[in-house]
Amino acid sequence: MKQSIYHQLHLTSLEVALPQLLQEASTQQWTYETLLQRALTTELEGREQKAIARRLKAARLPSAKTLEGFDFSFQPSLSERRLRELADLSFVRTCTNIVLLGPPGTGKTHLSVALANRALTAGHSVLFTTLSELAHALSTASHPGLVRSRLRHYITPSVLVIDEVGYTTLSQEQARYFFELVTARYEHGSIILTSNTSFASWGTLLGDDVLATALLDRLLHHAEVIAINGRSYRMKERQMDRAGVPAPAEATLSATGARAAGVGASA
Repeated sequence: MKQSIYHQLHLTSLEVALPQLLQEASTQQWTYETLLQRALTTELEGREQKAIARRLKAARLPSAKTLEGFDFSFQPSLSERRLRELADLSFVRTCTNIVLLGPPGTGKTHLSVALANRALTAGHSVLFTTLSELAHALSTASHPGLVRSRLRHYITPSVLVIDEVGYTTLSQEQARYFFELVTARYEHGSIILTSNTSFASWGTLLGDDVLATALLDRLLHHAEVIAINGRSYRMKERQMDRAGVPAPAEATLSATGARAAGVGASA
């Protein structure tokens, strides 16, 4: 069956909206120029919504978190102003990395996804992964060509979110691939990374102190390091559900690791 002229011209959004537009044009006595402008605007808006949907699907974000949904009052050590400034996405334009350090449950993933969502809405490509998933995908590639293909998958997006750094100790091969990825993105794309481990412990994480130093040198050269020294949201919610009282304070992550790496971590 022959495709309609709308499909041939890729005007699929206009095809759906046209009957309603024609009815409004007749009712409100639009000029031909007004009708044409409304028709073209409808098609452009439809294309943008489809593009956002494609980018969102490709990003594999675990949730639809926003900065507006983050409870800054629960984490007083964290500067809301600083996060709002990052949300203007200048870090994407300058290929600056963002490193969020803190104990489990303090909102690191929420903030990383919120910033990634801002980037998506603004038209940037995004990909979310955990370090464990990333390491497994690269180390299980069956031949060098597949390794290069998978590396390109993580190198290409404007913003790469690497969550849960510190939960998995990498093999020598995985550590080398992680280093290659950070090196390839250095000054070419932004990384948003979350970790519950101070930089001083990355030698253990990678199984190689020299490699860890070289990786951190590239990761932190152009980076915003944000330490979240606070309580766990999950523990708070669990305590409130069970007893209706706030959760006790948890041990906080020391910022000494950041200082050891030569970066002033601040909140």
